[in-house]
Amino acid sequence: MSVIFIVLPLALLVVLAAVIAFAWAAKRGQFDDLTTPAMRALHEDIEKKAEQNAGDDAGDGDHA
Repeated sequence: MSVIFIVLPLALLVVLAAVIAFAWAAKRGQFDDLTTPAMRALHEDIEKKAEQNAGDDAGDGDHA
């Protein structure tokens, strides 16, 4: 039973730290745009594949 006097304050401190970290991140704008970074990664992959395909097509014409 005495362990609850140690665990409960520690749990409250962890929760308080998480709330402070979330408030800090929200205040700094970390959650303003969640869609664009994910979409940017997808578009970069598409652009890289297009560049690679264009480089393959511009070869010397000795394809088997």
